[in-house]
Amino acid sequence: MLKPFGPILILFFVISFGNAQIRSDYDKEADFSKYRTYSFEGWEKNSDKILNDFDKKRITDALQNEFSLRGMQLVNSGGDAAITLFVVVNAKTSKTAYTDFNNYYGYGARWGWRYGMGAGSVSATTTISENDYNEGTFVVDMYDRETKRLIWQGIITAVVQENPSKREKAIPKKIGKLMKKYPVKPTKY
Repeated sequence: MLKPFGPILILFFVISFGNAQIRSDYDKEADFSKYRTYSFEGWEKNSDKILNDFDKKRITDALQNEFSLRGMQLVNSGGDAAITLFVVVNAKTSKTAYTDFNNYYGYGARWGWRYGMGAGSVSATTTISENDYNEGTFVVDMYDRETKRLIWQGIITAVVQENPSKREKAIPKKIGKLMKKYPVKPTKY
C-alpha cells in the first residue's frame, strides 16, 4: 500500500525545500556590548551586481532594523563594527522519483497472498520529475573596526523566490531568522 505515502513524501520535500538554512559563528572572546555603531562597507567582489536595487534595499533595511533592535546604530562610515555583505546564486536541479506498484487484480503478494486472485502479474511505473531552481547564499561578515578581526558571520542559503512580492516578505523574515543567531538578543521595548 505505497500509494498514500507518495503525496506525503512530496509534501515533506516541498516544505523542507522551501526553508532557509541558517548558519552562524562568532568570536567567543569578542565583547559585543562595545559595538554601539556599525557601517556598511559594501558588497564583497561586487556580488551585488546580480541583485536589483529593490532587493539590495530590502536586505540593508532588514539588517538595519535587526541591528537597531539590538541597540546598534547605523553610521555612514567609521562605525565600531564594519559590515560586509556577499551574495552568490547557483542554478540547481532537483530530481524526485515515485514508483507506483499495480497488481493485476489490485491485491496480491504484497498483502501476504501468494496464490489466488492476487497472484496475477505485478507492474510498476516510475515517474521521475526534475525541477530547475536558483539557490542563493547570502553572507554577512562583521569585523571589529580597530583590530580588523572577523567577529561574527551569518549565512543564509535558500531557494531564490522568483516572485518580487514574495521576496519583499521573505527577505526580512529570513534575515530575522539569521539574526536570532547573533550573540546579542533584541531588547524588549
